[in-house]
Amino acid sequence: MTDSEFRLAYVPGVTPGKWAGVWAERVRDVPLRLLQMPAAEVVPLLRSGGVDAGFVRLPVDREALHVIPLYRETTVVVVPKDHAVAAAEEVQLADLADDDVFEPLDEVLTWDDRPGQPAFTRPESTVGAIELVASGTGVLLLPQSLARLHHRKDLTYRTVTDAPQSQIGLAWLEAVTTDLMEELIGIVRGRTPNSSRGRNPRQQPARRKPPQQHPDSKRRRQKRRRS
Repeated sequence: MTDSEFRLAYVPGVTPGKWAGVWAERVRDVPLRLLQMPAAEVVPLLRSGGVDAGFVRLPVDREALHVIPLYRETTVVVVPKDHAVAAAEEVQLADLADDDVFEPLDEVLTWDDRPGQPAFTRPESTVGAIELVASGTGVLLLPQSLARLHHRKDLTYRTVTDAPQSQIGLAWLEAVTTDLMEELIGIVRGRTPNSSRGRNPRQQPARRKPPQQHPDSKRRRQKRRRS
């Protein structure tokens, strides 16, 4: 962490805008710098000190890292709009048994047994795989957030109910759990300002008690009013 900013990396598909807005309200003197990068680059950058924390896709190598699992994403299959799958609301992996399924080199899902048939090539990236799906040469399974990120008018996607899911987590170095890091953890977990473990928990000002009056003073005022 630098003296002037807190650097937060995030993988494609994560939308940190809401958390960044809360940070701006609570930590006004330290800007939050957001850095989107490929999933494979976040942990190495964390270990080198290039960023202070990162939203990662699990699993990752947790050596020397703290990792808080946050949420799982629905897995979908991306297909051309005229594909048979497009007629259904959701599908199962068995419905893709005869389809050529692309496996990009930046694949983020973990498979025991890959569905469908191996496609004729392994694209270097998800973006390249999307282009090939649009050409009608196969289909692609990926987290729903990535399908939305790479949306095209000539493609659609459907939920795959029995596919493995990708999970998003917040990671940082074990040796660098600062007050600002605690502030970010509180924001991501939805803690209120008063319950935050960060450097400046917000507290309601204590109500001032009225000054105590001596009994003799009260009797003297009553005597003056009677006279």
